[in-house]
Amino acid sequence: MNNLPVATMDAVDVRGLRVRRGNTEVFSGLDLSIPRGQITGLLGPSGCGKTTLLRSIVGVQKVAGGTVTVLGEPAGSRALRRRVSYDTQAASVYADLTIHQNVRYFARLLGAPRVDADRVIDEVGLADQRHQTIGSLSGGQEYRASLAVAMLGAPELLVLDEPTVGLDPLLRSELWTLFRDLADRGSTLIVSSHVMDEALRCDRLLLMRAGRIIADTTPSSLLADTGTQDPDAAFLALVQQDAAEHSEPGA
Repeated sequence: MNNLPVATMDAVDVRGLRVRRGNTEVFSGLDLSIPRGQITGLLGPSGCGKTTLLRSIVGVQKVAGGTVTVLGEPAGSRALRRRVSYDTQAASVYADLTIHQNVRYFARLLGAPRVDADRVIDEVGLADQRHQTIGSLSGGQEYRASLAVAMLGAPELLVLDEPTVGLDPLLRSELWTLFRDLADRGSTLIVSSHVMDEALRCDRLLLMRAGRIIADTTPSSLLADTGTQDPDAAFLALVQQDAAEHSEPGA
């Protein structure tokens, strides 16, 4: 049992994580830690293992070995049900209900205060659309409604899987402003993306390739260490370095 004070413990600690899918080994002993009260960006190309890692953190991924500790508890344990929220790539709201009905329904399931529904709808910028059905919304509005549900009860850890994919630049900017506000209020956010310019909006960066963490860094260090001017160029430089280090002899 870890005797460190809760405030000093990392939000997430992953040790020796192994995940297999059929005959494919996704992770073969992954180690990482994620600090509290920050936005950690999990970035990398599609298929590199980002979603599998997020599923492991929230406790819905079958693992072959290793440990995942979240807020001092085993990932997926009952004690974390109201402390951790997971918003998947697919919006998790009912199309035939209004925004308000959806949020009120999930608030009752979570035992969140009744006023929480109005709070989260306001915070995601959907107050004027609160009585519209989900099916009548744009894709960006539907995602924001799903995000509102994820924010119910003010979870300590928000795990967001590619929340800005397919959204226009203005909406992406608005969401990142919201993410920053949540972190400033003490929440821990893990945000996955394959859009590298979003790296600069994070406090901490975990860059993935082929099931490995190839960099654990900060935005400023990422650019400084690679001698580049933008995150796309920085990531390409790290990919080339990683490929060289993991190439087979004589290849």
